[in-house]
Parts: sequence; structure tokens; C-alpha cells
Amino acid sequence: MCGIFAYLNYNVARERRYILEVLLNGLRRLEYRGYDSSGIAIDADRVMPDKEGSSGPPPYEAASPLVFRQEGKIESLVGSVYSEVDAIDLNLEEPFLVHAGIAHTRWATHGVPSPRNSHPQSSGAWDEFLVVHNGIITNYEVLKETLIRHGFTFESETDTEVIPKLAKFVFDKARDAEGTVTFSQVVIEVMRQLEGAYALIFKSPHYPNELIACKRGSTLILGVKELSGEHDGKLFHDVKALTTNGKPKELFFSSDLCAIVEHTKNYLAIEDNEVVHIKDGSVSILKFDYGKEKPASVQRALSFLEMEVEQIKKGNYDHFMQKEIHEQPHSLTTTMRGRLKDNDVVLGGLKDHMKTIRHSRRIIFIGCGTSYNAALSARPFLEELSGIPVTMELASDLLDRPGPIYREDTAVFVSQSGETADTLLALDYALENGALCVGITNTVGSTLARKTHCGVHINAGCEIGVASTKAYTSQIVVMAMMALAIGADRISTQARREAIITGLPVLPSKVSEVLKLDGEMKDLAESLMDTQSLLVFGRGYNYATALEGALKVKEVALMHSEGMLAGEMKHGPLALVDETLPIIVIATRDACFSKQQSVIQQLHARKGRLIVMCSKGDASSVCPSGSCRVIEVPQVADCLQPVINIIPLQLLAYHLTVLRGYDVDQPRNLAKSVTTQ
Repeated sequence: MCGIFAYLNYNVARERRYILEVLLNGLRRLEYRGYDSSGIAIDADRVMPDKEGSSGPPPYEAASPLVFRQEGKIESLVGSVYSEVDAIDLNLEEPFLVHAGIAHTRWATHGVPSPRNSHPQSSGAWDEFLVVHNGIITNYEVLKETLIRHGFTFESETDTEVIPKLAKFVFDKARDAEGTVTFSQVVIEVMRQLEGAYALIFKSPHYPNELIACKRGSTLILGVKELSGEHDGKLFHDVKALTTNGKPKELFFSSDLCAIVEHTKNYLAIEDNEVVHIKDGSVSILKFDYGKEKPASVQRALSFLEMEVEQIKKGNYDHFMQKEIHEQPHSLTTTMRGRLKDNDVVLGGLKDHMKTIRHSRRIIFIGCGTSYNAALSARPFLEELSGIPVTMELASDLLDRPGPIYREDTAVFVSQSGETADTLLALDYALENGALCVGITNTVGSTLARKTHCGVHINAGCEIGVASTKAYTSQIVVMAMMALAIGADRISTQARREAIITGLPVLPSKVSEVLKLDGEMKDLAESLMDTQSLLVFGRGYNYATALEGALKVKEVALMHSEGMLAGEMKHGPLALVDETLPIIVIATRDACFSKQQSVIQQLHARKGRLIVMCSKGDASSVCPSGSCRVIEVPQVADCLQPVINIIPLQLLAYHLTVLRGYDVDQPRNLAKSVTTQ
């Protein structure tokens, strides 16, 4: 949800204008996560004499921080920054050999979107400590009451404001008692008091040109760019050894790899309870432990990012969602690359645990939103090939009940980002109960990938649009391959397995074929532009398609739409049918085809406004009188058909959104990575 970005240049001269642009562009790369306000903090040339709310001499000798915060889009912040810079006559051409700047996009949880609730949040007068935060502090009210009793005043409604004020309280108390205290000691004592999930970056004029990052639950990435060019290859280095050489370098913190890929491909995924301290161009990492007074120093190796800058740009497309829909032939190819060999499926991430999975009492799919729908689509095929009962759980509902999970269960967690709060909490619950936990995610180094026992990366590439498209189809394919791998030891299903494995490699070409319906879907969107509601009926493999198609329309076109199980039509939904309500019926060839024909006839008898999706050549079978609109799609194996069938609905949702004048890539009130409950 919230996005964090920080930039520190060391032993390389960078003008203040350049530093500002790096920070602001970092925020632009994080826009897709969803936000309603933003802010940055950089250094002034000197101690500012008229800091708001300050009195007396400054409590430090370093330059004062300059904090800029603004409600609305990042471009509003950009305008605000440059107008304020002009007002205080700040020299943007001033070079800095070393400088630390922090930036943030906020998705409101505590307090309305406004400049005072935006980050960085401050310790008070003179901005002695500044913090940017992603997550939620669950005990902030207790901390706030304590700090108020000690004379602190609060300006915002946020939970975050307790953190910099707590840092100042710790700093003042330690300095009075001992005379000196290190930045990391301050931060570790703050961590000791915090409860909840968070990723934090601290900046302080008491510790100029230093940054400290720490996390518990929320993702945080460190990027390292050596400007000497000695370590540009795919080499793995201990991060401390690499950064203590005193050579020119740039260091980055980010909530997401997408924001650092244009600067460097050398990165480190910070682990929970790690404290990463950048000082004098060197990175030191401490491991915080509640049970120990002093944290242990740890060594970590940098990883190499397999991502290209082009993946985070729109290219020739108008929107990221449009680009990602049309990228699906490529993303599906990448998902399957190296995993289909000699008429078999090879999933290295599951190999060591395959025996345990095959002997499971049941398999539980756990996810939220689109990821849940993808798992629902794969459930029938997994049950068929494995012979193991498969149940579905919405992560939030599993936690609310809480539902029983046993040691003999295999729990499969599906999340595009690998950071979905409800899914991660459900993962903790399953781990506590002793289940084997499998992760299916698009994000290397994510919390889900690190916490599960084993798993599969879907390798769909960076997905920027809030509404998931290519990740959904890649998730289905990965779960189909997982079903094929689990069922490999069952002789009774070998013919079926071989037929599906043969059909997988041709799936991208079939997707390319269905993408040619783009113009037809735009025409359909024009005919539906002024309608208020849409129903989508599916069953069998395509019940999930109905749910996901309706969700896409709901998410981006802001139009009421419902996906329904066609078998439940007569148990209530039939009352809604009239000649004005558009109804999409998915009736491609599978075991449920004849039942869907019956549904179409019943809806037609009640003068329903029908749009039928069918396999090529079946138009006359599903709509003999020609009285309904037909969408013909290529036919593939029944368990893979949902990959084909969702694409016209993705295109429909996209065109409806554009025609209705809404923001395609950043729908209102929604975030890409839902990191709060």
C-alpha cells in the first residue's frame, strides 16, 4: 500500500536538483501501489533559522531537513516542492558529496489524506527525527498517551507520528544519561517498543548523511550501485564488504524492486527484525532480538535482479493494464520456460516436498481477490489428478473463524505480491498448526516466498496495474502444472496428464489469437457504457472466470458487477433478469456445456439481454435464434480454458474504464499490494 523510497549518494557529487528528481521519480515508480498523498525530506544548506514551531537555538549543528508533504497525486507534490524552493530561495544547483533523502507515498489508514497526515512524520520542532512508514502500529494509542504525558504534542491523526517522537524521547533520555548514543541504538530501542507490521526509514540531523531502515512484516529492499564499475556483473558479494571500500556509490531503499531497477540490479531483501544502517558509505546489518540487549551483527549477500527497465514502462501502450493484458502470450511462455521437459513437468521448488504433498490429508488453497479466483479455477483439476480433497479459504475468513488446519494438511498460499497482509497472517496461523506451507507468488524475495516451506514463482514479470491480469493467468498455469506434478504417480490419469502437457506449449499462441478480439470488446464496452449492473454466469472450471471477470469490471470500471455460479441461477438471481440487465454467460465446450445451454434458454425465455462466450464454431448451438451477442474464443483443454476465457473480460473491463473516463491503472480506493488488514 504505502510506498517507501530513499536515496543516499556517497563520494559522488550530486546536485540538489538531481537528488530531488531521483526521489520524486522513485515515488512515481511506486504510484501503482495505490496512494492518496506523498512527501519527501532533503537537507537545506544550513540550519534554517525560522523552522516552524521552533524556539531557541537548534539542537544540532548539521543542516536542517526540509520536509515537503502534499495531498493528492505526486505531480501535486512536485509543484509544491518547486514553489516552496523558490519561496525560500534554495539553491538547486548546490552539489553534495554525501546526502541522504527519504520519500513516501501514503495510503490512508489512520487519518484522512492531508499534508499533516502525510509522511515523513516528524518528532516535532527542528525535525530532529523523521520517519517514513509502511504498515500499521497496533499499540500506537498506548505509546501516544505515554509520550503526551512526557510533554509531546501530536499534530497528525496517524499511528506513524509516535515513531519519530519515540525516537526523540529515547535519544534525549540516553544523551542525558550517557552523553552519547548511536543512531542504531536509538532505532533498536524504538523497535523494542513497537507492535504491529512495519517497514521504517529514519533520518536525523543528529546523524547527518546517515539512514537507518528496519522492518517487521512489510517488504523493504536495499539497492547498491557501485559507480567504479568493478562489480557490475552477476556476482554475489557480502554487502558490508562491498560497501566499506570508500569508493563512490549510490544506495537506495525501496518498498519494491520496480523503483530501483533503473538504478541498479544489485539488491538485498531485508529480513524481519534486521536493522540496516548506512553510514560513511558503508552498510552494516544488525539482527534485533527482543530477548537480547545487544543485537548481533549479520552478513548478507547481494542478489542480482533479473528484471529489465522496459518492464516498468508503458512502451507503446496507453496504460499499464492494457500493456499487461497484451503481454500475456509472453508472460505465459516465461511461466512455463524450463518447466516442461520430456512430456513431464519439472517444478524444482516443490521437488523435495512432493512426497509429503501426495500423502496430504487435504490441500487447502488460501488467498484473496484475484489470487483466490485463480486457485478456485485450478481446484477441479488438482482434485481430479491428485485424488486429494481440495478446499478453498479466503484468508480473512480463515482468520476470523479461525478454521481448523492440521499437520497432515498442505496449505497453498497464492499472492501476486507475496505481501498481502491477510494471506501472511493466515500463513503464520498454518505454520503454527504444523501444516506444510507452499507459496505461489510473482515476487522473488517476498515475505511469502521466504516464510513458506517450498513454492513456485510464477515469473509473470513486473505487474504495475492495480487490477491483476497477466499474474492471474500465470497463476492458473502454475497451479495446473503443480497438479500435473502431484498426479504424476497415478497411472489412472496418465492419458489425461499427457494431453494437458501437450496442450500447455500452444497456450500462448491461443492467447495471441483471443487478443484479436480487442476491437470487438471495445464495441461491446460502448454498448454497455451506460448500464448500471452486469451479471456473469459460469460453472465448473469457469465459475472462477465469472468471479474474476466481474471483479475486473468492478475494480476498474467502477460498475456494479457480480460473478455467479450458473447452477444457483434459479435460487434467487433469476429474479433480476429483464430486457435491460446485461448478462454474460460463459458456455465454452466442457463437461458443463449442455447445462449452460439450458441456462441460456431459460434466460432467453425471460427476455434476458444475453452476451454468450462460446468456443469457435458453437455460435449456432448456444444462440440458435441469433437473438444474443456471441463472443467466440479458441478452444483448448478444459482445465486451461479459463486462461483463454478471462482475456475478453479483461479487455471489456479495460475499455469500459477508458470510455467511462476513470483511472485504469490506479482505481479509486484500491492498492496493488494490500499490506494492512
